[in-house]
Amino acid sequence: MNVILTGSSDRYQRTYSEKKKTTQDWREPAERDSDRILYSSAFRRLAGVTQVVSADEGHVFHNRLTHSLQVAQVARRLAERLIRKDKSLTLRLGGIDPDVAQAAGLAHDLGHPPFGHVAEDELDRLVTDVHKVPDGFEGNAQSFRIVNALAHRAPAPHPPGLNLTPATLNAMLKYPWFRELDASNSKPAVELSTGGKALKTKKASKFGAYSLERDQFNAARALFPTAGSDLKTPEAEIMDWADDLTFAVHDAEDFYRAGLIPLDRLSLDDDAERTHFFDGITARPELLRMIGGSLTSDYTNAFYRVIIGFPLDEKYVGTTAQRSSLRNFMSALIGTYINAFELVEPKTTGARFLAIHPSVEKQVRMLKLLTWHYVILNPSLATQQHGQRRIIRTLMEILHEAAATGNESVFPLAFKDQVTNSRGDAALTTRIITDIVSGMTERQAVEMYHRLTGVELGSIFDTLL
Repeated sequence: MNVILTGSSDRYQRTYSEKKKTTQDWREPAERDSDRILYSSAFRRLAGVTQVVSADEGHVFHNRLTHSLQVAQVARRLAERLIRKDKSLTLRLGGIDPDVAQAAGLAHDLGHPPFGHVAEDELDRLVTDVHKVPDGFEGNAQSFRIVNALAHRAPAPHPPGLNLTPATLNAMLKYPWFRELDASNSKPAVELSTGGKALKTKKASKFGAYSLERDQFNAARALFPTAGSDLKTPEAEIMDWADDLTFAVHDAEDFYRAGLIPLDRLSLDDDAERTHFFDGITARPELLRMIGGSLTSDYTNAFYRVIIGFPLDEKYVGTTAQRSSLRNFMSALIGTYINAFELVEPKTTGARFLAIHPSVEKQVRMLKLLTWHYVILNPSLATQQHGQRRIIRTLMEILHEAAATGNESVFPLAFKDQVTNSRGDAALTTRIITDIVSGMTERQAVEMYHRLTGVELGSIFDTLL
């Protein structure tokens, strides 16, 4: 199938020029982007970062690496489907590149820290409240920082980063704005790429880039036809939907297999378990916010439509029949959700390029709430998260103290020079230390915590990272 390229060739013009290593390199620019991400150490690290629950628990759960591979695959299929369904509309709207969508899917979770969202929240609190760096920490912004400033693919004089195309950088931006401090009320605000003017004053809990990567952000956004807005590119919308539906379906499957989400009881004619689930959502403001503030009949009916088709009426024990039925059901759900995503011609300025069937979107949100209700907010997991927060907090404290006293021997070799060169710039030092902590696998974080606190001294032959 021919790839439909979006806009001008500028979308594929890299920040710094590169010589082709061989005349046999037939890859398109976005294909090379995918390969660079796939072979980066930042991508391999995701095998040691959990999706929700650690694989050490004894069940085969998705980790961030397998999740990213699936997001990339679904994003590519979504893009290809849209092109096949209406090639003329695709061309009229500027085109869609499946390779760009795939690359964005591979890269979207590179900045996810060890221990998941609990560490993301703790890092943001520490960076913002304790160290007074307005940008804080956000996994999506960290992903953008990794591909632009932290990953390495070429020796000096080339700058760090993967030198990705603007098309791929734009497709990574699920939240194409910054988080800044609004001078009028000292609250974080969303700043769009409009010459530095803060257009919104509400707190942006999600954002796409730190101010340190402003130049790369603005350069990529300037090539988008609606530059100056907070609209996502079509490939970014595709990646975002691929992320949502894979998270919703695969986590529900994982935790049903593990006995934590009772899909079998939720599907029974007796609605006792469904009532328990709905009551749990209503009792938690953080869950209600995910569905617009209230559990309306539209959401309960959408959930009923998806769960009523669940084929099993018993706890999962792993029989061949169960495995086959579960796989067929989940595969059908993925197919349904891919087909519910349509390319549309915007009727007004600022309208989205892609539309999701409202009922299906509600189904996906409710499936995601299953994992939140039964797993993420489970008290037994909360005790683990308490310890995980302490690990992150302690590592940040020890490394900040080491930087302040000039004790750079505790830092990984790759970061020693950066810490030394950042003396006198407290915000930059904090950002570098945050790069170190957020870039660990979970095992690395635990081992460094043990070593630096004296719980387990390790061996002289151990490497720090």
